[in-house]
Parts: sequence; C-alpha cells; structure tokens
Amino acid sequence: MLYYKTYHKSEDAEWVVFVHGAGGSSSIWFKQLKAYKEAFNVLMVDLRGHGKSKGMLQQYYEDEYSFKMASQDIIDVIDDAGIEKAHFVGVSLGTIIIRTIGEMEPDRVQSMVMCGAIMRLNIRSRFLVSLGHLFKKVVPFMWLYKLFAWIILPRKRHSESRNLFIREAKKLYKKEFMKWFNMTHEVNPLLKYFREKELEIPTLYVMGSEDYLFLPPIKKMVDDHKESVLKVVKKCGHVVNVEQPDTFNKVSLNFLKSGSLSPQG
Repeated sequence: MLYYKTYHKSEDAEWVVFVHGAGGSSSIWFKQLKAYKEAFNVLMVDLRGHGKSKGMLQQYYEDEYSFKMASQDIIDVIDDAGIEKAHFVGVSLGTIIIRTIGEMEPDRVQSMVMCGAIMRLNIRSRFLVSLGHLFKKVVPFMWLYKLFAWIILPRKRHSESRNLFIREAKKLYKKEFMKWFNMTHEVNPLLKYFREKELEIPTLYVMGSEDYLFLPPIKKMVDDHKESVLKVVKKCGHVVNVEQPDTFNKVSLNFLKSGSLSPQG
C-alpha cells in the first residue's frame, strides 16, 4: 500500500485527492494544503518509488511499471481510506494517472483539476525522451532528470519548482527512476486516446503561459471537449501550484466549490 495521509474537515465535507508527478512527492502540495483543508477533506499520497512510498518499486512488480498500475495504486488507497468518491488534483505526469483513474473508475471521480497537464508530446519532447532512452544506461539518471527539468522549466522564475523537483528526485533509487522513465514508451498512444475520447467529468486545466511544451495541445483539446475548461496563468511555467500558488488555489477551489466549468478569478 502506498503511503498516504488524510486531513479531515468533517463527515459531510467532500474529498480531494492530490496526485504528484514523477520525481516529486506529496510535499509539492505544501502551498495548497492550508487553503484546501478549510473547505474539503484532503488525502495526500506518495506514488511508488517516491517520498515515503520509496521502496515499493523494489518490493513489487519486477516487470515494467505502467500508468494503469499507478492508477490502481491510487484506487487501492481511496478504498483503504473508505472514500467512495472524490475530486482529484494532479500535476504533470500525475494528470495522466488521474485521467486513467477516470477511465477505470469514472463513477468515483467528481471532477479533475489538471495542473501542468501532459496530453501530447511534441517533436521536441519526443526527441528528448528518445535521447534519454539512448543514454539512460550510461549517463547518471540525475543528469537526465536535471536536463529535463531545465528544458521544461527554463526561466529564472521557474527555479523554485525546478529545484523542488530536482531535490525530490535525488531521493529516488536509480532502478525506480528507470521504471518510471520506461513508462514514456506507452505514453503517446495513451495520450492520443485521451485527446480523442472525452470523459463526462468536469475538468479544469490550469496551465502556465510559459509552459511551451505542453500548453498548445491543451488549448486545442479544450476547444474540442465540452466538459473541460482552461485557465492560463500569465508569467508562469509548468508547475503553477508552486510558482503561483495563490492564483492556483483561488481558481481551483472556485471550480471545485461551484462545480462550474467557468474558472472564476
């Protein structure tokens, strides 16, 4: 079982489940916790190989890890916590996991907030992934991770979120990092399916205006999906919840509280 922690507001309050991205941990939500606890019951979870779930990739699954396995891990956690239905908030690769949960257990997902969502790898990002696979056995994995972090978060104002993810990634074992990195082999067909098939679940995408690798496909997808809305945060990169937490909290909480597809604020 993954490590998780719950924060209870009341028996009547709805639940929000936070899902971090690859190389992070639940600690990346530290700027959201106080605001969210005032309105919701909250569940924070560490994915396999991350945070306090660090040893789980070595303990289980000798074969290649997958997004479906990662999603089932989260479903097992909410089962263990006795949560029937929840809102899900994710960042980066965590948004792929949440979207997969929506496919597997749609009746348990009230809504989705996708921060720095990944819904397509463009030519540049596919080239970087291919380069990573080419050199992953000879280059220290932290070199690869730092390279990706700098490319995805290149500007000075992105430094806090970039350094946070690099710091968390240093806690990973190489074997665990490689299992997560190998999941990129399956990601493009999966993302194409997600773009073509919309779920009937209200979804808010919160993207930075400087998230140049991943914002363009989100804009196009939201234009085609009736249940989705996009909020673009100016002067912000890939990890909006860290770079501009007040804006992220205001927009996402308004969305969750109102159940509206209009991201107020």
